[in-house]
Amino acid sequence: MSNTPSTPAVADADVWSQGPTVAVVGAYGHTGRFVVAELLRRGATPLLVGRDRGKLDALRGLAPDAPVRVASTEDAASLDRALDGAVAVVNCAGPFLVTSLPVVDAALRAGIPYLDVAAEQGVTAALFDTYGDRARDAGVVVAPSLAFYGGLGDLLATAALGEWPDADEITLAYGLDSWHPTQGTRLTGESNAGQHLVHSGGGLRPFDYSQDVFSWDFPKPFGTQDASAFATADQVTLPRHVRTPEVRAVMNLAPLRDVRAARTPEPVPADADGRSAQTFVVEAVVRRGEETRRAVAGGRDIYAVTAPLVVEALERVLDGRCATPGVRAAGEAFDAADFLRALTPGHLTRLDLPV
Repeated sequence: MSNTPSTPAVADADVWSQGPTVAVVGAYGHTGRFVVAELLRRGATPLLVGRDRGKLDALRGLAPDAPVRVASTEDAASLDRALDGAVAVVNCAGPFLVTSLPVVDAALRAGIPYLDVAAEQGVTAALFDTYGDRARDAGVVVAPSLAFYGGLGDLLATAALGEWPDADEITLAYGLDSWHPTQGTRLTGESNAGQHLVHSGGGLRPFDYSQDVFSWDFPKPFGTQDASAFATADQVTLPRHVRTPEVRAVMNLAPLRDVRAARTPEPVPADADGRSAQTFVVEAVVRRGEETRRAVAGGRDIYAVTAPLVVEALERVLDGRCATPGVRAAGEAFDAADFLRALTPGHLTRLDLPV
């Protein structure tokens, strides 16, 4: 599915070459640090925002020249001061149930794009349902869930669709060799307990926690494994721009056991970039009548790959390669195939798209 982007009021083809200042809320979190590093790598200036001054100052080793702003999502004035001078804001602070709406409100007051890495379905749905008109009227792009869970599956499914205007069913299959959750992931899990959703029968419905186990044939090197249904933000974003009654997500059991076990440790860096040794593959299977199309991406570290996803999106928002202002899903806002190819092979070590 392709888009013909119009240029938002904030777009400027030269803005990235000028080293734009981008506010990162939750900069000292696990994913936030990857986002800060990716902004620096691309020549942008991160503006470090968070509640804890000590933790912000501790980022000086990563970003010695980055300005620091202390702010709380409970204090709108502090958020306004924190975003002063920024051309956009990337929200990496979870649980997003608490942070998303206050930071979006601050971004709209400032007239700057808002992007986040939320995997929380309810928050993402709320942004689409309640902020669409406000964002359009403000001429601002609001792009939620630009992360491994949310953005990647949405982009793969959109690329697989191609010129198809709709689909009978979309399945997203997540294969992970392990899942060592961060503290933020655990907090998000606690705040979202019992609130997961699926898109079935043409609408969002409560997730079935019965956890039936079935066999699933994942792309190599994972192969056939036991799997279970999984709830992900892609099931919220995809139906916002693709006509389909069913968006299904499945995951192999090994990572699900890891993330549910209280004793599973946090991820440990395994290279100079801070990435863990975790590997993943994501396959989007799109069915329309008797025809099926597939798109596959693979790589390392689901947290680390979130950073290039959201920063690539940010760059495209700022230079105008984006859909019209409003609340936008990844596959709606951008040319999905072109976006994914831009991340390959530096961040996605495998990418198989339909010809």
